[in-house]
Amino acid sequence: MLVDKKLPLSYIFSKVKYEMLFVFVIGVTIHYLTEHFYNYLPAMPLTIATFLGTAISVLLSFKMSQSYDRWWEARKVWGAIVNDSRTFVLQMQAFIKSGNATEDIKTMAYRQIAWCYSLGQSLRDLEPLANCDAFLSKDDIDSLKINNNKPLGILQLNVLQISDIHQKGIISDYIHVQINTTFVKFSDSMGMAERIKNTVFPTTYRLILHFTIYLFVIILSIGLKGVMLTYEIPLLIIISMVFFLLEKTAYHLQDPFRNRPSDTSVTQIARTIEINIKQLLKETDVPKPLSTDTYYIM
Repeated sequence: MLVDKKLPLSYIFSKVKYEMLFVFVIGVTIHYLTEHFYNYLPAMPLTIATFLGTAISVLLSFKMSQSYDRWWEARKVWGAIVNDSRTFVLQMQAFIKSGNATEDIKTMAYRQIAWCYSLGQSLRDLEPLANCDAFLSKDDIDSLKINNNKPLGILQLNVLQISDIHQKGIISDYIHVQINTTFVKFSDSMGMAERIKNTVFPTTYRLILHFTIYLFVIILSIGLKGVMLTYEIPLLIIISMVFFLLEKTAYHLQDPFRNRPSDTSVTQIARTIEINIKQLLKETDVPKPLSTDTYYIM
């Protein structure tokens, strides 16, 4: 996730460097054609470029709105995971009072931490169990080898342990239902995050928008015939850069789990959950919140 720090110019220009190269080539080519075939080219009033620029602005506004909605939905899903993770540990501490209560609570709480990290890794197509060794036992890790969906497997381990505690009579039927409701919320949040990741934003929309911006550059370049090349090219690049930067920003926001600087900061959120849970368990080895010296945090 981009943080409230100054963005380096290298990051901004790297997002549109190829588009700007194409604009430069288009501008030089059109300028050459208008210089040598002036009498054969139709008159191209600047009002046409103005109309097309307005249409592009409307299309960009729609795409930016839809992309931000997807990013914000992903952030709300992980906000719900934070709340439900705290609730889960508090429920266990309130309801599980007999048997090997302390050890059971710690085991399941640590699995919940592992689930948060694993879900974030899985959504980014990274190794799901990376850095989970500290929270899962060897038996847990071995049992997860058969699961394609590692976060779901971790969730199942906790569900089965809660069911075992219930069968031993340590918790009542009502309490069992209450805790299971929290697991349903975990499953719902995981499903919503997976839906956002796997639902592709229509690629034709981006292609059409790209084509329209290039068409705008061509028409504007023809409309500026007679203007010196040293003025025309910078003008084309600056105007088109605004459009392409907005389009690329929307493109990155629409996929909040692609391991980019603009991602939802799932690793930072998982660290926050780890800190909260360990403090609830009165642990001493509580890590510090993730911080960054750069312009983004993962």
